[in-house]
Amino acid sequence: MKNIAKKIGVMSALFSVFIATGCSDFLDESDPSNFTVENYFTLPAHARSSVNAIYAPLREPLNSGFGGGAWMMTEFATGLAATDLGQAVNSYFVKDLRNTSDNGYGQTYWAQYYKGIASANLSIEKIPGIPGLDAAEGKRIMGEAYFLRAFYYFNLVRMFGNIPLLTKPVDLLSEDLKPKQATPEEVYTQIVADLKMAEESGLVWTDKSGKVTLGAVKSLLSQVYLTMAGYPLQKGASHYELAAKKAEEVIDSQQFKLFTTYDDLHNPTKKNIEENIFMIQYKTQILPGNWQVAILPYNKNISAYSDETGGIYSTADFVKSYDAADLRAKEKQFFYTKFTNEKDRNLQVDLGGYFIYKHFDVVAQTSSANSDLNWPVIRYADVLLVYAEASNEVGGPTAKAYSAVNAIRTRAQLPALASLSKDQLREAVWKERWHELCFENITWFDMVRLRKAFNVTTKKFDNYVGHKFSYGPVVGERELLFPIPTVELRNNANLIPTKGY
Repeated sequence: MKNIAKKIGVMSALFSVFIATGCSDFLDESDPSNFTVENYFTLPAHARSSVNAIYAPLREPLNSGFGGGAWMMTEFATGLAATDLGQAVNSYFVKDLRNTSDNGYGQTYWAQYYKGIASANLSIEKIPGIPGLDAAEGKRIMGEAYFLRAFYYFNLVRMFGNIPLLTKPVDLLSEDLKPKQATPEEVYTQIVADLKMAEESGLVWTDKSGKVTLGAVKSLLSQVYLTMAGYPLQKGASHYELAAKKAEEVIDSQQFKLFTTYDDLHNPTKKNIEENIFMIQYKTQILPGNWQVAILPYNKNISAYSDETGGIYSTADFVKSYDAADLRAKEKQFFYTKFTNEKDRNLQVDLGGYFIYKHFDVVAQTSSANSDLNWPVIRYADVLLVYAEASNEVGGPTAKAYSAVNAIRTRAQLPALASLSKDQLREAVWKERWHELCFENITWFDMVRLRKAFNVTTKKFDNYVGHKFSYGPVVGERELLFPIPTVELRNNANLIPTKGY
């Protein structure tokens, strides 16, 4: 039985070694059905392929179709997203603040991210014992594993609160097969420890193949510290300072820069370079991203894709909350309201809403129906705004803080900020985060850590609890977390249900 359990664990961790980054050293073509603990982790190549497997669950929440997509969960929770996809009931449950623990979106995140953690735990334990593995290379590969484990836990703890914290492989005989929940403080302590290990692992600053880099590690660490400064831990000034320092290291490295045009945000030739610090990898004809159907209006016949789902788009109220001169709100910058007919590209179609253009693969939509676009996870724009917010909290407005936020505003063709008080700059930076990072799975996390929500009518910030969405629902305390999925509660009696669900 023990050998069966081991084989199950290894197969789970290694089954998805195909990562499809378009880079041959990021693929592994061995037959994972032959793997057991006894015959795997015996060759240097096994280190690379085992860590490749840790990346695979990043993609699963992005799978989209007529049932919606798990990535939409944190977008509908902001109150800034709309949908015309009536059969995607999980979207409506979140959007209308009627969510339950049966929501399949939450289950997808929970199951896939713990699958990634299981793969990371196995690699971290086994790679050091691989004979003949170059020490420096092994350390770098381990750095990727530590980063990815930290990333998965960072998202899970923010979504679900008290969660199991597992750092060792688990088989059917393990005491941790049905683990108890850890506190958020314990989870964040592990996240920071993992990222510090990754930071010292010898990773390069940038990598066009899409693997984890030092730039990604330091950027994520700045985000973690910024979150720890706010709710629920409320570490305050000490962690704002840490967040500013890490973001500043990324800025001062001069390894990254903002794109000069918003078109580059969804240009496949710009994957993993310049502004794109860390992305979820896709490859046309091999493993294309399928969220393209989700950002199309419902059956308007504008796309080469046969499925046009109307899965998610922006509320008009949110787009109208941008300043009148803001380039981001102009047609085919962050949003689009018109497009040409698929049968006659000279015929313009009014779409009846503000659809998401920043994720729009033009070639796939107009001809190939096979996207080559990556999904952005960490952009340099986010790093600049982390630095501006955190440094302002520590020492008030400074020239460098203004420089960071004004780089974002200059690209948006907005006037530079100047001569603001600390409180004024704080809210100005928050507003830039809402407008710059929308629909990238970031805004809801900002709302929870700040306990604030952007009011699209007043253009001010409300308290999160009690905030009224522009279409009616009012946020309650239970919306500070997503519910632990019902199936997990059934399978593990040690788990305590999320308050309010």
